Amino acid sequence: MTENIHKHRILILDFGSQYAHTQLVARRVRELGVYCELWAWDVTEAQIRDFNPSGIILSGGPESTTEENSPRAPQYVFEAGVPVFGVCYGMQTMAMQLGGHVEASNEREFGYAQVEVVNDSALVRGIEDALTADGKPLLDVWMSHGDKVTAIPSDFVTVASTESCPFAIMANEEKRFYGVQFHPEVRLTPARVCACWSVLCVISASVKPCGRQRKLSTTL
Repeated sequence: MTENIHKHRILILDFGSQYAHTQLVARRVRELGVYCELWAWDVTEAQIRDFNPSGIILSGGPESTTEENSPRAPQYVFEAGVPVFGVCYGMQTMAMQLGGHVEASNEREFGYAQVEVVNDSALVRGIEDALTADGKPLLDVWMSHGDKVTAIPSDFVTVASTESCPFAIMANEEKRFYGVQFHPEVRLTPARVCACWSVLCVISASVKPCGRQRKLSTTL
């Protein structure tokens, strides 16, 4: 019997990400054998309910979350009871909508960066590209942002940071809400982390550091 690929469905909300990053997110999800659809950010609650996603990804985008009338995720996204994964702009709007704060950065990050994992999280557990002198994991990632989260929502924890980006990864493990400031869908760095939801709300992360392929599946 052919497996029903629509049994577990990921909804990707598009905030107009540069370099077709949103299409790359969709491609990475599909490469892991998970059905997904890419919709504009301003969908209605009724449309989301009708799609009945197993998880929701909030993409990056070219606008600034600090600007009045910039795009926001439908509030129902955070009330649907499914995992939510915010990428760059998606992380920033998640933070703002849930009580955090975003500011324009004095220093734009663009290109390769290393983020230091400072707290444990299901999202990055067991993944590392290098270690700090005191044994903390480092992840090689691709950054492209001007704004940055300067305060995370009160029920989130900081998972990883850089010198110029104190909240490179944030997480609420109980609600299964995750945000990353970098672009895990990009393959232009020594390591790439591709996150998606599959059977039983599993995040599958593929990491390819220095030509080596590893896979990690973490049940949330």
